[in-house]
Amino acid sequence: MARTEQVLVLEPQHELKFRGPFTDVVTATLKLTNPTDRNVCFKVKTTAPRRYCVRPNSGIIDAGTSINVSVMLQPFDYDPNEKSKHKFMVQSMLAPYDMTDMEGVWKEAKPEELMDSKLRCTFEMPLENDKTHESESNKIVSSSASSVKTDHSVLPKSASASLDDGEVKKIMEECKRLQMEVQRLREENIQIREDDGLRKRRVAPMSAPHSSSTMVTSTVRDEGLSTRVLALCVLFFVIGVIIGKLAL
Repeated sequence: MARTEQVLVLEPQHELKFRGPFTDVVTATLKLTNPTDRNVCFKVKTTAPRRYCVRPNSGIIDAGTSINVSVMLQPFDYDPNEKSKHKFMVQSMLAPYDMTDMEGVWKEAKPEELMDSKLRCTFEMPLENDKTHESESNKIVSSSASSVKTDHSVLPKSASASLDDGEVKKIMEECKRLQMEVQRLREENIQIREDDGLRKRRVAPMSAPHSSSTMVTSTVRDEGLSTRVLALCVLFFVIGVIIGKLAL
């Protein structure tokens, strides 16, 4: 008596492809879909049970749902001249409405109630171009990672060799204070110039005796300006020395 046609939809339908290298476990996925309005029991069998690990290898697929089966090929020495003779079979049957024991159902199932689909296995090794491209990509990633690691390792070393964090903080605070001092002196210098200009304009209409006293006052102011300019030069020199230490 002819077997019932398989009700499950398999993806892929006829062939499981395993892509090397095979020095580690290689996994292929088999999708089983139940398009019917009945629950379906299934089993996955293979001609090489020691070479594969299948999860899940049996179960029930509810009506209108699907399940992914992972087929894991164990590591082995690949021979390109040897053709794979491994095969898989997906066996299924409609689940009884009153099912309580799935193992008992399989044992009591009649041959005409069983449905099966067979798949062959194929092994593929990556092409040489793919290997070269993958190797170059790994080298680029490795080189980038090492360069980033080197940059991060050099910067803290140079900083710690010159100044520690406490000294750097003190120097930066001193720089800020000196900058504020310079700004204050600049403002005072501008104010002094404005005051001198205003006094000169007021003194101009006055008599000659008063002009001599104005010249004395102007001379004193000029001396004050020269002193402040000298102070500014010293401050800028100190700031330059501090910045030079930080750069080292």
